[in-house]
Amino acid sequence: MSFTLGTTSLTPPIALAPMAGITDRPFRDLVRSFGVGLMVSEMVASQEMVQAKPGVRERAELSADVENTAVQLAGREASWMAEAARQVADRGARVIDINMGCPAKKVTNGYSGSALLKTPDHALSLIEAVVEAVDIPVTLKTRLGWDDACLNAADVAARAENAGVQMVTIHGRTRCQFYKGCADWAAIRPVKDALSVPLLANGDILGSDTARQALAQSGADGVMIGRGVQGKPWLLAQVAHDLWQTPAPEVPTGADLVALVSGHYEAMLAFYGTDLGLRVARKHLGWYMDEAATPGKLRRAVLTDKSPSAVLALLPEALQCETNSKSETVETLA
Repeated sequence: MSFTLGTTSLTPPIALAPMAGITDRPFRDLVRSFGVGLMVSEMVASQEMVQAKPGVRERAELSADVENTAVQLAGREASWMAEAARQVADRGARVIDINMGCPAKKVTNGYSGSALLKTPDHALSLIEAVVEAVDIPVTLKTRLGWDDACLNAADVAARAENAGVQMVTIHGRTRCQFYKGCADWAAIRPVKDALSVPLLANGDILGSDTARQALAQSGADGVMIGRGVQGKPWLLAQVAHDLWQTPAPEVPTGADLVALVSGHYEAMLAFYGTDLGLRVARKHLGWYMDEAATPGKLRRAVLTDKSPSAVLALLPEALQCETNSKSETVETLA
């Protein structure tokens, strides 16, 4: 199973979900190093990007010109969305993804993200503006609906396809569910049935078993994986191997794991600068140590020390405390 978006090939059809504050350039580069998947940037607010507000373009170091990378834009006004799309296309973007799925209040209160599901006519005006503004493929990521009384994803997705969207991703929850309960992969199937373009299933996909279940229940063409990748940047490659027989990734252990995490840590410090980098790195280090079952005292030392050299010196001990891997069923929701 594979398909293309312009010059971008999804072979196999698996993608890294955009996660604010997580799927920054250092992390996307690390996931990409395992050789599989479409990387989607963090959500970028279109108006703030066009107005060049402090920190926005730095946060949106999008890898726009990097192969198999999509840039995700959010907004509520067609003019800002179109101009932001033109700017990222001019910077070499291969694919633009429109965010209509973010459930965060600071986004939906501004009538962006999944709030657009409540105003599908307006949502379509944004989609049309972006498609008309650029010559590269445009995709859409959204949810099943705003709430149980507004399950309109199939209609919105079909209208988006008619407007020129070339792929749709559906998270199997409504906005009002946020991340509670379980993703309803079967509820994605009516959306798939309404489309002729490819569809990716998203939500609670933690590894190969849940990816198989999501594909079977949704009828989707592929999967997008989010929080399941935290602390396991090789997960997309592992799922691709198990489901589509791509080469198996070399999952690092021992000294190799220390080298990978140390490299990721140093990349974050270089990208953000030491002060901000130390803060951003803590969550990633925490996820790596979750997988390694690092003892509490050592974990606290790694996460609180403000000296990069001291943190790097602690990592070999912290990461070689690995015990049996956790099963998918007890992992944090994706």
